[in-house]
Amino acid sequence: MSKVLLIDDDVELVAMFQEYLEREGFEVKAAHDGVSGVQEALGGTFAIAVLDVMMPRMNGLETLRRIRAASNMPILMLTARGDDTDRIVGLELGADDYVTKPCTPRELTARIRAILRRTQPDPAAVSQGPAQLTAGQLTMWPEQRRATWAGNTLELTSTEFNLLEVLARNAGKPVSKNTLSEQGLGRPMARFDRNIDVHLSSLRHKLGTVADGRSCLQTVYRLGYQLIKD
Repeated sequence: MSKVLLIDDDVELVAMFQEYLEREGFEVKAAHDGVSGVQEALGGTFAIAVLDVMMPRMNGLETLRRIRAASNMPILMLTARGDDTDRIVGLELGADDYVTKPCTPRELTARIRAILRRTQPDPAAVSQGPAQLTAGQLTMWPEQRRATWAGNTLELTSTEFNLLEVLARNAGKPVSKNTLSEQGLGRPMARFDRNIDVHLSSLRHKLGTVADGRSCLQTVYRLGYQLIKD
């Protein structure tokens, strides 16, 4: 059973989400402010946290920053409709994805499952794939959710790992943003969605360079992104 942490000051909304998620087989715990949310996130064994941006005592972005400083657990943000600034800042701080409020419990549950499918791979699927992926100085062990660059461990969020795995499996070939969104996030890319761009910008800073000094992660005009193998 996957444990979900809901961090939101809207008590009635959290109760509705909790009831639905528990009916769907999740174990759920709630925190109604950022301070207690950080304590729960860092003190428990949660598979994912759902975090509202607008909260008292400590807003969602600061809560996200403090959780991410000590943990790479998947974090799904709840953002207000049209609030693009908070959304982008949240992604830059390490959120895995976002859901726009108001949203239905069914939509939230679907997004949680999409993220968990990619952070908790199916054992049968893992056994069919290679135990190790290598592209230049990048090495990945998908079943262990572990990656290194030139032997040094890469500290990646769950979504960064997913996207990098897709790029590594297609190393040397451009991968479209829509393919990255579908395979890395578990959903089609929405119009004007900058989610992929923000995650790939973060990845570019974490990865090393190739022999000529270029980033190993290149933007290919009108085609998407490409991981250079050399």
